[in-house]
Amino acid sequence: MKTMDCRGLNCPEPVLRAKAFLEQGQGEPFIVVVDNEASRENVLRFGRSQGCEVSVAAGDGESFIISIVPGDEQKSEESFDEADYPCDLPGGANLVYVLSSDTMGRGSDELGWALLQTYVTTIAEVSPMPSHILIYNGGVKLVTAEGKALEALQNLEKKGVTIWVCGTCLEFFKLEGERKVGSITNMYDIMSTMASAGRLVSPY
Repeated sequence: MKTMDCRGLNCPEPVLRAKAFLEQGQGEPFIVVVDNEASRENVLRFGRSQGCEVSVAAGDGESFIISIVPGDEQKSEESFDEADYPCDLPGGANLVYVLSSDTMGRGSDELGWALLQTYVTTIAEVSPMPSHILIYNGGVKLVTAEGKALEALQNLEKKGVTIWVCGTCLEFFKLEGERKVGSITNMYDIMSTMASAGRLVSPY
């Protein structure tokens, strides 16, 4: 398997090298080695945005070994912008958003629903982009109901943001077959992601 040693390279160079190989590698799996969290998160996010299966393991010292396996149909990223993969991620790498309700604030559920739709839509406009969005309890309704939030989440997923949806919560609300975005997850993954986050952001 082809290995690209990108240790010592500043962002977005590791992403650019991964992009070049993905375009020329004819579907061949490959490995990218980086030595900082920003590069790790950027390469992972880029791989997911291209429909690849990605995984990461710790290497020697401070390095990270990222495996990228192209999907059956590679996605094109016509709007690829190097600026989306910065070196410095404010607040640390692994910015994580948490959506645990389908409304924002208290007083009116109708107003809260409208506010949250706008909130989720605005995530893509705020820098840096999150690595994950965790959705549980009443928040799972956002991944099933048509609206600006659902469309925004679908666009964020296409950009490489990992969206994890609580499977138990979907079952509780009887929405198992209604999910339109994200991957089903469990409490262990939710807690692990929270524990490793550089910063957690929630509208509640």
